[in-house]
Amino acid sequence: MKRDIIERLEATSQAAELGGGEHRIQQQHLKGKLTARERISLLLDEDSFEEWDKFVEHRCTDFGMEEQKIPSDGVVTGYGTINGRLVFVFSQDFTVFGGALSEANAEKICKVMDQAMKVGAPVIGMNDSGGARIQEGVASLGGYAEIFQRNVLASGVVPQISLVMGPCAGGAVYSPAITDFIFMVEHSSYMFVTGPDVVKTVTHEIVTPEELGGASIHSKKSGVADLAMENDVQAILQTRRFMDFLPPNNREKPPRWPTEDPATREEPSLDSLVPADATKPYDIKEVIVKVADEGDFFELQPNYAANIVIGFIRLQGTTVGVVANQPMWMGGTLDIDASKKGARFVRFCDAFNIPILTLVDVPGFMPGTAQEYGGIIKNGAKLLYAYAECTVPKVTLITRKAYGGAYDVMASKHLRGDVNFAWPSAEIAVMGAKGAVEIIFRKDIGDAQLIEARTQDYEDRFANPFIAASRGYVDDVFMPRETRQRICRSFAMLRDKQLENPWRKHGNIPL
Repeated sequence: MKRDIIERLEATSQAAELGGGEHRIQQQHLKGKLTARERISLLLDEDSFEEWDKFVEHRCTDFGMEEQKIPSDGVVTGYGTINGRLVFVFSQDFTVFGGALSEANAEKICKVMDQAMKVGAPVIGMNDSGGARIQEGVASLGGYAEIFQRNVLASGVVPQISLVMGPCAGGAVYSPAITDFIFMVEHSSYMFVTGPDVVKTVTHEIVTPEELGGASIHSKKSGVADLAMENDVQAILQTRRFMDFLPPNNREKPPRWPTEDPATREEPSLDSLVPADATKPYDIKEVIVKVADEGDFFELQPNYAANIVIGFIRLQGTTVGVVANQPMWMGGTLDIDASKKGARFVRFCDAFNIPILTLVDVPGFMPGTAQEYGGIIKNGAKLLYAYAECTVPKVTLITRKAYGGAYDVMASKHLRGDVNFAWPSAEIAVMGAKGAVEIIFRKDIGDAQLIEARTQDYEDRFANPFIAASRGYVDDVFMPRETRQRICRSFAMLRDKQLENPWRKHGNIPL
């Protein structure tokens, strides 16, 4: 073999691995950020990374770009394993042209996405880019559109995870937005369609990048991000943990991991969890953690729409998605944000064969002009639509209140809930006793003693799970301590469930 070819191979390979050079790597580290290759090395199992397109260079000849060529061209792509399971990755390199997207750069990303869909493996993208490469003009914009198209085609086929670990602005934000989950890093990542300078020009608002689109904003206010991490290392390690919950594609079931936590385990403390006073809150996460294998709960969007809780647990080693009303926040009432949060999660679980456990303590939908003007009707219908369309195993447990239309929406028997349980503390009714009595016996409102007696009578009749159980809307009522055992048995029975919706190109969800 010719020595000059070998020398050229080694030199080009070293240049690619050095990226923008030692100075820019040092600058990246000074910002508290890892480089593109360091991120991949930490994310994937040791020695499992197979890099593709290491020698790709841009093809731009304008603005002196023909003199500025660096192998890999600002993005590192390939595949490897996480805990032995195949994943495809791309990691934008901010040390090379600020990670700006070129035509060649986009082709590299599209190549791994295409291959991931062919073999049925997840795609993890690590975003750290200044946006489109201005020198390439429309070719760069076309590159973004090519990526968007693949994001859409891959949606519901393979899981797509976006780690935003630096700037992500303009058209670049729409690729992560289409993916299934977005994890951001506090103080070093941000996402926005238009930056602070444009905002100042157009609206005269003065705002910093962090205030406009930082991790805290998107994980608390907008709901764009699912989690905000402290730094790159935490983001990557949590992503490794997160991937263990997901199946590789829509044709396979979630992974099953060994567990020593017995399915028959009782939790006596749950018997006293729900307060005797129906107006007092309790933490629904206590139920989730005490039911889960080893108490392991991976919560998503914990700081956004906290009146509903979503995330993943395992039962007998198998992944289960959890959706739960949270009495600690707004009494567990469903509002616009909670409905959207729950609906998107239910649809993800359904797309990837992940069974759903629904814990219900919901007094209804949030009233008021702000909610009505904001479209609570259509937004609440998103959650209803998601549950009604869903064909994966669904187990529902009513812990306390299940009032009105919100009872229907939260995976009721009427929306094809497979197994519907209730604790003795459950109250299933059109509305709370006081409100119901004031409507039914409107003429008696002036007589406080009579109204109190009628309220007590209404509670005795309806503030329990037995009328619903007598009609078969609830399959069984049991003591809270038995919850893990009963839910585990139900999901084991449903493991080979078969259910298909009528053929259609796609439904028309109330967006």
